[in-house]
Amino acid sequence: MTVLIVEDERTLARELGIFLYQQNFTCTIARTAREASQQLADNAFDFVLLDLGLPDGDGLSVLAEAKRNELTAAVIILTARGGVEDRIGGLELGADDYLAKPFSLPELLARMHAITRRRFGLHKPLVPVSTFQLDLQARRLLHQGQEVALSIKEFDVLSYLVLHKNRVLTRLQLTEHIWGNLPESGFDSNYIDAHIKNLRRKLGQYEDVEWLETVRGMGYRVRL
Repeated sequence: MTVLIVEDERTLARELGIFLYQQNFTCTIARTAREASQQLADNAFDFVLLDLGLPDGDGLSVLAEAKRNELTAAVIILTARGGVEDRIGGLELGADDYLAKPFSLPELLARMHAITRRRFGLHKPLVPVSTFQLDLQARRLLHQGQEVALSIKEFDVLSYLVLHKNRVLTRLQLTEHIWGNLPESGFDSNYIDAHIKNLRRKLGQYEDVEWLETVRGMGYRVRL
């Protein structure tokens, strides 16, 4: 999943980026309100980690503007401000959660997982996918209790399609989710086609995967 880290403290921004990269997130860093607004206007993210005290503005203003522009990303406010008013203000503007600095990185990750479960209506750790089970936190695909060997990117493609089941996702949407916000000249739909082909081959050893559909001229869909 893709994450926009809005944080002007370089050390903290770097620590967040390294930690989330190790958890297979793709991160972009913005250090000012202006940079954050531009990133949110130009690109799609799954999460926004938003500091409130930015050098050129207030994070709440960034959030308000993004929500007016129909932001779909989940937002977690990260700030040293401890006032109840700030927490209430962020939540009323549409933030999904709030963490006061200093915070634990594993707790942040746990909250991101919890938000993902809530947003996609998941009530159990394992997500059923036909005769398979997808473990989003452990990043494993299981079949009858045995792990199916997938590459990191194959898992990312499959899990994103499963989370958006019954919805057609374009190759560009999938590419941005897996590799981040690539410049248009760097987009190559073959990246996704190759991963879909590998997924069908690997999962096809266990069952017919007709539920992993190609929608001609549009993209791919998991129909469950």
